[in-house]
Amino acid sequence: MSNIAKYRTIFSLAGKKAIVTGGSRGIGKALAEGLAAYGADVAIVVKSTVDRAEAVASDIRKNGTDAFVIQADVSNEADVKRMTEEVIKRWGRIDILVNNAGIIYPGNSERYTLEDFRKTMATNLDGVFLVSREVGQHMIRQKSGSIITIGSMSGYIVNWPFRHTAYNVSKAGVHMLCKGLATEWAEHGVRVNAIAPGYIRTELTDEVMKEHPDVVNNEWAKAAVQNRIGSVDELVGATVYLASDAASFTTGEVIVIDGGLTLR
Repeated sequence: MSNIAKYRTIFSLAGKKAIVTGGSRGIGKALAEGLAAYGADVAIVVKSTVDRAEAVASDIRKNGTDAFVIQADVSNEADVKRMTEEVIKRWGRIDILVNNAGIIYPGNSERYTLEDFRKTMATNLDGVFLVSREVGQHMIRQKSGSIITIGSMSGYIVNWPFRHTAYNVSKAGVHMLCKGLATEWAEHGVRVNAIAPGYIRTELTDEVMKEHPDVVNNEWAKAAVQNRIGSVDELVGATVYLASDAASFTTGEVIVIDGGLTLR
């Protein structure tokens, strides 16, 4: 095969088996659809939005690859074990994991409850650890696999003017978890990376836009050197890259996609 022919296939995910947590809407939906577009079969894991997830899975199947929905709470160890076994039972292997499920509870730190702090960590950090651990065991046995976690620019900066320090801490932890797992599992052929989005247009940002248009337009958009917020579509390319053989020499990285917000 010539180099040109080889390069045409390096982003192919044909035959790969993927899991996307929180894949029913927003960023997760786009990433599930993006992986499917390049040939992957996709298991969509959601805690509650099952109907929306089923619609995404149905659309993926109509476009030629397999997809199904698993209802599970990523912060619940028993749920995570069951989820992983359901995928193995259906496909026999797991090649790609996208840890996307996450929550945010804004609030001033001096009045922030320990309950909300713990709930944030349970989903955003514990959940990433639990899912990566269970799926990672299968990838280690396979001697191959790619884990991609959705971190955040909030793991590097303190967002303003809203206060959500717990979220920032959880995402900083996710970035270091990625680097630690990448170091431990490299000898087994498993790559672990993260993507750190900036402000992205989702249902959540649409709600903020309704209540605080000045924040979105003047604080968030203008903070980026591109003078705008991003779209979910702009995260698909990096995800496909990290999932594919094109990224065979990339591990332990956190790719920031924020329109240049963290440049200044």
